[in-house]
Amino acid sequence: QVQLRESGGGSVQAGGSLELSCEASEYAIRMYAMGWLRVFPGPRREPVATIDTDGNTYYADSVKGRFTISRDKAENALYLQMKDLRPEDTAMYSCAADYRPAGIASPEEVENFAYWSQETQVTVSP
Repeated sequence: QVQLRESGGGSVQAGGSLELSCEASEYAIRMYAMGWLRVFPGPRREPVATIDTDGNTYYADSVKGRFTISRDKAENALYLQMKDLRPEDTAMYSCAADYRPAGIASPEEVENFAYWSQETQVTVSP
């Protein structure tokens, strides 16, 4: 069982920045593919970004160039740095992890990850 604890989020004006953090066990950070997904009101789900154990990253087109996914093995944490935020980024964000020894190849794979954090709200006002 992998436990993920998310923090960060909040409210910001358009053009601003926020960072989400996701704490995990040392084993998960080192051995698991990890990623972020968001849920819009409706609800509609959208994969945001994924990172494999080699540090390769994959992003949804809607966030490329604005969001950065990274992991810090020393801190046992996954991060999502969000810049140039837009009102359409308003959503509930979750981090996820899964053991993928064959690797991953797209942000969409996060939808099938096995382990999930609680959600955190990100609100971007115009």
